[in-house]
Parts: sequence; C-alpha cells; structure tokens
Amino acid sequence: MPAVETIGLRKEYPGVLPVKVLHGIDMRVTAGEFVAVLGQSGSGKSTLLNCLGALDRPTSGRVLIDGEDLSRLDEDELADLRNSRVGFIFQFHYLQDEFTCLENALMPVAIDKGEPDDGDIERVSALLARVGLGHRLRNLPSQLSGGEQQRTAIVRALANQPRLVLADEPTGNLDSKSSQNVFKVMREINEETGVAFIMVTHDDRLAAQADRILRIEDGLLSEE
Repeated sequence: MPAVETIGLRKEYPGVLPVKVLHGIDMRVTAGEFVAVLGQSGSGKSTLLNCLGALDRPTSGRVLIDGEDLSRLDEDELADLRNSRVGFIFQFHYLQDEFTCLENALMPVAIDKGEPDDGDIERVSALLARVGLGHRLRNLPSQLSGGEQQRTAIVRALANQPRLVLADEPTGNLDSKSSQNVFKVMREINEETGVAFIMVTHDDRLAAQADRILRIEDGLLSEE
C-alpha cells in the first residue's frame, strides 16, 4: 500500500478571477521512498504538500494516506492524522524559543498524549543523538546553529513515528555545507526507518540524490 497517493488532485482558489493551481495530479509514493519535487516559484509545489499533509483540502480529486481517503475525515480526524501519521519540516524551523531542544522535539508527543512518558523521552533523545544533537538536549534554540535548529525540526517531525514526512524547502535558509548535512540526515533516516519523504527543493544537487524526481510546471506533474 502506498504511503501516500493522489488521484485527479485539483486545487483552485476562488475569487473574482479564480486561480487554478493543481490540474489533476496523479502520484504514488511508497514506504521507504525519497522523492524530490522541483518547480518554479508559483508552480504549485507547496500547495501540493499542503494537500498531501491535510493542511488544505483539494477542490476535487482524492488524497489517500495508508489507503485512507482524507475527504472522508472531519476536521478533528484530520488534525489527529496530521499529528500522528504525517511529519512536517519547513524552510524555517519554527522551534519554540522558551523550550529546550529535547522539549521542542517532543512537542508532537505532548500534543498527542499531554505528557511524554519515559519511553517517548528515551526514543526522541536517541533520535537527537542520532543526528548529532545528543550534547544539545538542554540547549535553547538560540544556543543552536541554523543546521542544529533544522536537525531538531527533523527529529520533531519524526517524534510520533509517522509514515510520511513532507519537507518544504528544508534547507532553504542554510549554507551549502549545512544543507548537505541536513539532507544527509533525512536520507539516512529514510533508509533506516522506511519512512517515506517528499521534499520540495530548488537545489538540483540535492534532488539528484533522491530516489525519484518529480517536476511541477503550470500545475501539472511529470517524472524525470
């Protein structure tokens, strides 16, 4: 079963002059795949990720995660799915300044359970150590470098052991060396855990290291 699949996905924003962004997208990403999505600004890349991650509802067509049709879920069920089965990594890390590296990474667990248990803390601490942050657990975001902040955000996306991680320009604010290091972390976690990754990027060099490259142009999807 695909980690995520779309069938005839269309997205249009209403207005005096409606804006048609996605024009019938069919795609399938299986568990363990790492897929890069390329396209010019305004081509629909972020809109596609928002629909895949249940942040936005498509105008028509279907999105299925683990075979479950998102159109059949109400808002509470979609919120639960976003927190438990989908991980998000954005261009900006969105860490909470008043919380430590470990507390930020545990945020999805805290939202789900109210209070992380010892097993959660041990598991997420091990993930932070895995990405080179074992010595930074008690540091605040202001005490971390840009690359360390983004690695914390990656672990946060994995905290609830999702089936799918959606990464929207995750290295866009980093220098080339930090970008490669952050990408390497995502790729290694993808290979070791079988979590599917879909990464939107403008970096052709990073995209070339993915399993597949998809390109969006004028709201249409093609595979390279």
